[in-house]
Amino acid sequence: MSIVMTGGGTGGHLTIIKAVKEHLINKQLIYIGSTKGQDQAWFKEDEQFEKRYFLETQGVVNQGFLGKIKSLLMLIKATIKARKILKSLQAKVVFCVGGFSAAPTSFAALSLGIPLVIHEQNAAIGSLNKLLRSRAKTFISSYEEQSPISAYPIKNEYFEKSRIREEVKSIIFLGGSQGAQAINELALKLAPTLKEKNIKIIHQAGERNIDEVKKSYEVLGIEAKVFGFTKELSSYMQEADFAIARSGASTLWELSAIACPTLYIPYPYAAGDHQFYNAKFLVDQDVAWIMRENELDVQKVIELLDKNMQEKSTKLQGMIEKDGALQIAELLKNL
Repeated sequence: MSIVMTGGGTGGHLTIIKAVKEHLINKQLIYIGSTKGQDQAWFKEDEQFEKRYFLETQGVVNQGFLGKIKSLLMLIKATIKARKILKSLQAKVVFCVGGFSAAPTSFAALSLGIPLVIHEQNAAIGSLNKLLRSRAKTFISSYEEQSPISAYPIKNEYFEKSRIREEVKSIIFLGGSQGAQAINELALKLAPTLKEKNIKIIHQAGERNIDEVKKSYEVLGIEAKVFGFTKELSSYMQEADFAIARSGASTLWELSAIACPTLYIPYPYAAGDHQFYNAKFLVDQDVAWIMRENELDVQKVIELLDKNMQEKSTKLQGMIEKDGALQIAELLKNL
């Protein structure tokens, strides 16, 4: 009798599964994802899952007519396979985090009457989760007051390293492990001013951009800690007094939990413009700033550096609830 976890494609989805499963030790866990996306890289060798299945699927959104037909045919075949898997495993609950990887197993669960629990990471609900919501046993979103669980599932280390900021003595640029060209360019434009103000630079430039960005800092004669993927992200966030970042859900909630005031620059091509709405959720509560990529103004960013960060940092520390992953795990066990 198993708990089945499904969804992925991107790290933003998979991070949720990783956080929740850490609180489900000694439970029979099964993962069903896709051959596409990052699913196999994250969980193919993960032995906490008793079994791991990767079905042939691909996204339907942003496909041309023929691409949509192909995707739908793949979805039907994968859903039939998922039904067989769920039956053979005597699945008692399916936990869906969205993304195209989740579609076959979620549809299969509903067709078999297996309770479906959905976690939505973003303020703008994804296409699949929007379609499934009305038939789910439970729908969880940190952006909605009526959600049964409001705490976002992130690791406790971000709460443990939380601190109140005042003066900006260090800044972190976060474009994700793949990097963000607009944030890299902004960082290099700001670098001379940061040097004048004696502000330390921490910069996640992206794996592909590390050498180029390092050389640019060297040409400017400026010291900076430049990296791509890292397991020390929480420590870097703790060190920083101010952040400039994309507003993917995981990054946004991690920075909030660690109480770091942030200027968010949403990825302009995110589905449903969800990164903008993620950041807007915090801006509306006066705990963050936001600038569209095409509206970036270096002078306005420099003005932010002179602000006292204490008010926003204190508000952040008070508004973010702990133990989201634990609460979701307990809900799944109860079902």
